[in-house]
Amino acid sequence: MKMILLKKISFVSLMVLAIVSCNNEQEQKQMPVQKIPVVKVIQHDVPIFSEYVGQIYGHKDIPIRARVEGFLESIEFQEGSKVEEGKLLYTIDPQSLAAASNAQKSQVTAAQTQLSKARADLDRIKPLAATNAVSKSDLDAAQAAYDNAIANLNAAKANLKSSNIDLSYTQVKSPITGVIGKTMARVGEFVGKDPNPVILNTVSKTDTIIVKFSITESQYIKISRRFIEREKTEGVSKDSLPSVQLKLADASIFNHEGHIDFVDRSIDENTGSILVQASFPNPDDLLRPGLYAKVTVQTDMAKNAIIIPQRCVIELQGQYTVFVVNDSNKVVSRPITIAYKSGDLAAISEGLKEGERIVIDALQKVQSGMLIDPKDTTFTSKVFPEYNKQ
Repeated sequence: MKMILLKKISFVSLMVLAIVSCNNEQEQKQMPVQKIPVVKVIQHDVPIFSEYVGQIYGHKDIPIRARVEGFLESIEFQEGSKVEEGKLLYTIDPQSLAAASNAQKSQVTAAQTQLSKARADLDRIKPLAATNAVSKSDLDAAQAAYDNAIANLNAAKANLKSSNIDLSYTQVKSPITGVIGKTMARVGEFVGKDPNPVILNTVSKTDTIIVKFSITESQYIKISRRFIEREKTEGVSKDSLPSVQLKLADASIFNHEGHIDFVDRSIDENTGSILVQASFPNPDDLLRPGLYAKVTVQTDMAKNAIIIPQRCVIELQGQYTVFVVNDSNKVVSRPITIAYKSGDLAAISEGLKEGERIVIDALQKVQSGMLIDPKDTTFTSKVFPEYNKQ
């Protein structure tokens, strides 16, 4: 009886499996084959880029200083706005300096009076000395008094000029046209002497911005060697520094190309790095001083590299795979090894060969063993615009 029961159960199980298998085959036949975008794997020379974190500065960042002491009387601008060269920014209480200037004016007047008297005395004594009516010593004394009066007048005028300069410093004006920041002092504060604010604000000229970043000794040597080789083989001067791109905090690429215009003369012994500076046009005033961004610099050129779009790659726990479409239009998951990444491309050292088709942008819709209708797709690479023409 047990044997008969087991045979019946086995027969029923086989029947169920057969029915399920038939249903699956029918479902697969009924399901339409999906159109999936694919691109071809190409082999070509591709530039290698390196990214460095940098900070943005204005082309000119001019600190606005209180050059005289006093109480801040007024603020004449809106924080964060654009100010023109010569615009009045701050007014410092001028009373004490105005009084000092007036005192110097009186000194000038007194010196002018003394000079007039000395000139009159000299003019009177000169003809008398010519007829020996007065002694030679009297003439010398009159001449000395006249010369001393001229010197006193010049000194008084110089002191008055200095006082007027100090008085002019009570009106703090913008030295350049640019964007002004947040004020470091408010109306009523005493400024111009530590610990009170001496630097009141900063005005930045931002139609061109500067990005400062550092590279390591090994990176510097690698880049320098490449330019030395290019100088020998291509006749490119090593002084012609490369153009660079800027990747912003939102991962977008700044739409203006920049150029490296400064490399420091020495390695910083504390950090083991060298300072590099690049400048970028900023006509729309999109970028402001203090922002952080990544500077992308071409550091090498890979010859005959197997390259694919990075969008084709699936990364899981440090392992990389792509979906390859075979000659039967079936999807096969294949592990790959990435040699390096260059912008929106990845160079593959193992796992792919030129001409193979791989899935792009529809990775969540496919799985290994799935039959698809591959659709050739145009991929526009910012690193290598000729990708689809290969």
